[in-house]
Amino acid sequence: METVISSLPVLLLGAVITLQITAISVFIGCILGLMAGLSRLSPKRVLRFLATCYVDFFRGTPLLVQIVIVYFGIPQILRDIQNLLVQAYGFTPVFENIHPFLAAVIACSLNSGAYIAEIFRAGVQSIEKGQMEAARSLGMTHGQAMRYVILPQAFKRVIPPLGNEFIAMLKDTSLLSVIGFEELFRRGQLIVGATYKAFQIYLTVAFIYLIMVILISRLVDYLERRLKTGD
Repeated sequence: METVISSLPVLLLGAVITLQITAISVFIGCILGLMAGLSRLSPKRVLRFLATCYVDFFRGTPLLVQIVIVYFGIPQILRDIQNLLVQAYGFTPVFENIHPFLAAVIACSLNSGAYIAEIFRAGVQSIEKGQMEAARSLGMTHGQAMRYVILPQAFKRVIPPLGNEFIAMLKDTSLLSVIGFEELFRRGQLIVGATYKAFQIYLTVAFIYLIMVILISRLVDYLERRLKTGD
């Protein structure tokens, strides 16, 4: 018990970092997801194709693989390009490696954006077609109808699945330990490596995740009730 108590400050700081990386990733993921989701509904084939490729790739491959590609794979390509430029034009090398925090944000945001794209697409498609027709009959362009009529209604319907995506990403951030990013799980690993108290520490880590998930679930329920009240 003494080990758990003495480790709590470090683990709680890890929990804060876990929440930060999740919030940043889901926020960026919402922007990417909205663009990709609307592109999937676009009448333009090129946009639909590009958005479909993005969604299929990041939903069809494990987040762990995406993390190692961003942290280990892409820097290798950038270093090779840099070496070519140095040899050919005598440029001064500036790039060495990508910071784990930046790699974590990029990988998690791209992954989250693919899932959120499908959430937004389903939300927009759930709005009755008559809403768009009524808005167009009032003289709105397609973009105005989408912005002022369709998206506000769709947003209320996607709150629950967005909450689920936030919770899923919160738990998936534990995969970032593979690149040494010190979120909650990684900090637990480091403490276990120093104390050999695996059961106590990992159980504490599990309870901290559980508490965060329960609090977020309640917050999502509250937001959902408030938005329904506002209808």
